[in-house]
Formats: sequence, structure tokens, C-alpha cells
Amino acid sequence: MTTIITIYSILAICLVLSLWKSRQKTFKAFKIAVKGFIKMMPSLLTILGIVGLILGILTPETISRLIGAEAGFLATGMAAILGAITLIPSLVAFPLAGSLLRSGATIMTISAFITTLVMVGMVTAPMEIKSLGKKFTLLRNGLSFLGALLIAATMGVIL
Repeated sequence: MTTIITIYSILAICLVLSLWKSRQKTFKAFKIAVKGFIKMMPSLLTILGIVGLILGILTPETISRLIGAEAGFLATGMAAILGAITLIPSLVAFPLAGSLLRSGATIMTISAFITTLVMVGMVTAPMEIKSLGKKFTLLRNGLSFLGALLIAATMGVIL
């Protein structure tokens, strides 16, 4: 709760400073932010709906069995692969990860999913190959995948 109060306090101070410095630029920034939010809204609502349905259908026991401690390293590998091929905005992925963690998933599995989601881009690979080349794309994605597994293992040990 203290963190939330601190963040919102800093946000309020920055907003006041921005309004004080230039009301016109601040309102222009708000207009841009609202347009961006409206543009993202259909995707966000779809993803949140899917996440809500998944969490509504799967019980915490099922989640724990599939991606919890009893599932072992296989669950971590599957989560890493799913994260690598899924294209979900981080804005949605982090709350999803929190929900899965509260439902019984392990930190290592969630770390593998989130890290590969952010670092590996299988869906965007064709576009990356066109602009950066096949060798670079495959090397970057492969090393990122291995790095994500290393990060997940480290998080599993530390936390």
C-alpha cells in the first residue's frame, strides 16, 4: 500500500510540475495518451477477456498441477515456449503473471513465460529477418531463449 501511495504522490507532483511549466504541452500529452489508449482498447479488452475466461475455467488446483511445483521443469519449458510464440503486451502479461502466481504457479515458470514473452519474438521473426537478416534473428532469438531459461532458473533459486 505504501508503494502505491508513493507512486501516485510522485505522479501527482510531476503532473503539477508539468501543468506549471506548460499547460498547453501537458494537455497535448493527455490528448495523445487518450488516443493511444482508445487505439489499444480493443486488444486489451480481448486479451483481458481471454485471461478472465482462462482463470475462470481453470481452478487454482489445475493451474498448480499444470504449472506449479509438481509439474517441474517441463512446465517451465512449456511456459518458455508459450511465451516465445505468444504476442501479448507486457501491460497485460504482468497482471496475468500475478494472477497465475496467486493461483499456484511457480516463480520459475512465470519468470520463464514473462522473460521469453519480452525477449523472444517468434511471431515478429519474419519482419525481423527482412530488416536484420536471418542469421542475426535466429542468433538473437536463440540466445534470448537460453538467457530467459537462465533467468528463470536464477529466479527459482533466489525466490
